[in-house]
This record gives sequence, C-alpha cells and structure tokens, in this order.
Amino acid sequence: MRIAIFASGSGSNFEALMRDGVIRPEVKLLVCDKPGAKVLERADQFELPSFVFSASDFLNKASCEKKILEELRAREVDFIVLAGYMRLLGETLLEAFPNRIINLHPSLLPLFPGKDAIGQALSAREKVTGVTAHFVDAGMDTGAVIAQERVEILPEEDKAQLEERIHQVEHRFYPAVVKKMMQKESEKRNEKSID
Repeated sequence: MRIAIFASGSGSNFEALMRDGVIRPEVKLLVCDKPGAKVLERADQFELPSFVFSASDFLNKASCEKKILEELRAREVDFIVLAGYMRLLGETLLEAFPNRIINLHPSLLPLFPGKDAIGQALSAREKVTGVTAHFVDAGMDTGAVIAQERVEILPEEDKAQLEERIHQVEHRFYPAVVKKMMQKESEKRNEKSID
C-alpha cells in the first residue's frame, strides 16, 4: 500500500507510525492543513514530503480536496491514514478512496464522537474509555469500527493524565492496526494475481 498520513497538530501518532519499520517505507506523503504545525518538523526529520495548505486559500471544500487529490495521485497513494487530522473529509476524497481511509479516535465509539472525547468521558463519570480505529465516512466518527482497545479510567485521574495514558496506547495500537490493513491488502493482491 502507498500511504498518505493526514495530520493537523503535534504529530505524535504520525511519529509512532513512521517509527515502525514496516509502515515507514510505504508512507509517501504527509498532508497537513496547518502551516507551522509541529508535525511538519517531524516529517522533515523523516525526510518525508509534505503537502501543506490553509483551507481559507480555497473557495470551498471541494476545490481544496481536488488539490489534495492531485497531490495524492501524483504519488500514486492508495490508502489514507488520519492521525490527528482535524477536518471532516468531503465527498471528493471519500469517493476517490472508498473504504481506504482510516481514523483513530480516543474513545470507544460510538460513545463520545467528535471533539474532546476524553473530556466527555470524564464528564460522564465513565470508568472505562479507550481508542477506536475506524473507516472514515461522511459523518463525524461514524464509520465502521476496525478495532478497539479499552483503557480504564483511574480514580482521581485528571484529564492530562488520562490523555497521556491514552496516547501511550494509541502509539502502540494504531501502527498495529495499519500493519493489519497492509497485510490484508497484500493478501487481496496475492489472491488476484493467482486468479
């Protein structure tokens, strides 16, 4: 699989993916919607090309996504991994990559979709939360679940402490999910070549 990673922020999950020796050679591009985001420095350290844009430079989401699609096609990308990308994808990318875009979310979906899932879980006085990898569709964190891992919420734990523990799980969990997807894709291609 030729992979593009989309990220908006510091890029700790991006780095976890890039530090995996199986995944790294397949990653062809970082797409970032925040000029100056720390993830761009991380991409430079891995000598990975980046496509950086500001949504405000485009008339609408469709024109923005057409430009992203050009960049992806130029590198023959066939799979997208969202790693802290804070924009909802529109139909231009969703139609071009059906069932080939995945996302990581810090809750056990369908619980606590959207922003501040960790804060939502704490406010609801949950005893357990977790992380979910899921396919991306037109909704907010509504795509089919691929895998989940539970994280117990400890008594007296504050949001920063829980976030840190969830990040530690994500950094192990997400690369494992991506590698499974790569393995399935490889098996599919092998079956086709045998046919």
